[in-house]
Formats: sequence, structure tokens, C-alpha cells
Amino acid sequence: MYYQIKSYIKFLLRSSNQHGIHSPFVYDLITKCLYNKKSFSEYDTLTDYRKALLKSSESIEIKDFGQGSRVFKSDVRKISEIAKNAGIKAKRQRLLFRLVRFFNSENMLELGTSLGLATAAMSLGNPAARIDTVEGCANTSEKAQQFFDHFNLKNIRLHGMSFEKYFTSVSEEKTISASEKPSKTYDLVYIDGNHNKEKTLQYFEILLKHSTNKTVFIFDDIYWSPEMTKAWKEIIELPKVTVSIDTFYWGLVFFRSEQPKQHFNIRL
Repeated sequence: MYYQIKSYIKFLLRSSNQHGIHSPFVYDLITKCLYNKKSFSEYDTLTDYRKALLKSSESIEIKDFGQGSRVFKSDVRKISEIAKNAGIKAKRQRLLFRLVRFFNSENMLELGTSLGLATAAMSLGNPAARIDTVEGCANTSEKAQQFFDHFNLKNIRLHGMSFEKYFTSVSEEKTISASEKPSKTYDLVYIDGNHNKEKTLQYFEILLKHSTNKTVFIFDDIYWSPEMTKAWKEIIELPKVTVSIDTFYWGLVFFRSEQPKQHFNIRL
């Protein structure tokens, strides 16, 4: 916790808002999406989804494939407590919805479904999109699917397996022989599953093969630990990454070849 507090103070000192941003792409992203104050009707559904989780009296046994929890001491956890303490916060859930809508993302991947709070935002951001979401814990994925069905979120394909197994299944799909590129590409990738430096870098390297010029990667909790911050810094230094945005809680990277390499620290 001390590391995060210290990192946040440093972030505040170096960060800014839209003023002084000379990149038209980033300026539009900030003013039309990140800082968009419009109240979308879909926010009501997101609120209802969250309320339904918070009202649940059920408990499930969790199998954690990541770095563990800083809140929970037991593997048996209440649905309501998971939603309250481990789920995406309402502000960032709405931001994710706006990002999907702003970029009109059609093919999306989420690593770390949990109870589906973020997945629901992606689904409502573009109901015509296809969303693949991966959750290693069988009990958690089963519960998430129940809520997807209850809220009629039909564009989500939930994969109850480890991330590694999912990557293997994707790599085995047919490729386009003429270009040797994978047939499956993603417009938006949201990574919130394993706050480990080596795993984060490994996932990024694998998923780079499934990215395009317009893909955006969103990394959750880039200041979770010194190791996660190191992973983030290594990622944004890679030549293929042209635009990167540090919002403290999230790190966004883009591969827009038409843009010079730039990094931004933006307060939300």
C-alpha cells in the first residue's frame, strides 16, 4: 500500500489534463471520451448489474490463478464482497464503456472476467461486438455467466480456462496462409487477471500477434507493485508501441504507425 501511495503522489506531480496536448488523436480521446460527462442510458444497466451482485447472499470457493488477494483471507468468498472489494469500480466501469463506444471496438478480449462487471461495460459499449472473456476459476465463471444471461448480454463468449490454455486454443485456429497472420485479431484487449511482471510481459508478447494498427491494450493496476510498474515501463518502451497513456490505475497502449512515439500522464 505504501508503494501505491508514494507512486500516486509522484503521478499527480507529473500528470496533466487535455491542456498542452499536441497530439490530435490523444486530445480527442481525452476530451470526447475520458472526460465525457454525458450520462448514457446504459449506465443504468451497469448500476443494476452491480446492485444485483451486491445484493447476492451466495458464497463461492475461489481458485486464484494470479497474485492472490490483499483483501480476502479465505478462498470461500461472498459474491457481494467480491463485487465490492475486487470488482472494477463504477467510475472505471463507465470509462471502459466509453472507450469501447469511442473506438467502436468490434472484437474484444478480456483476461480476468471475475463476476463480469467490466465485461458488461464492454458488452453494452457495442452490443454488435464479439467479446471473448477468460476466467480460470470455474465457480466464478459459472456465476458470471448466470448474470450475463440474466441481463441478456448475448455478445459475450466466456471461456472457463486458464489464460495459457486460451492462448493455446487461439494459436491452433487456422491462419491466413497468404500473410501468415493469425485469423483472430482484437480491437481492444483488457488485461486484469495476473498482476505479475513476467506473466504480464508474456501475455503482451503473445497478444501482439493478434493486434492491428487500431488495437488498444488496457492494463489494470500498473502500480500494483514495483514489479508491475517495471512491466508497464518495459512495454511502453517497445518500438511497436507508439502512444502510451498512464492514468495511474490503467495503462493504455496503442500501435498507430502514423503517429510519432509519445507518452502521456493523464489525470482522470
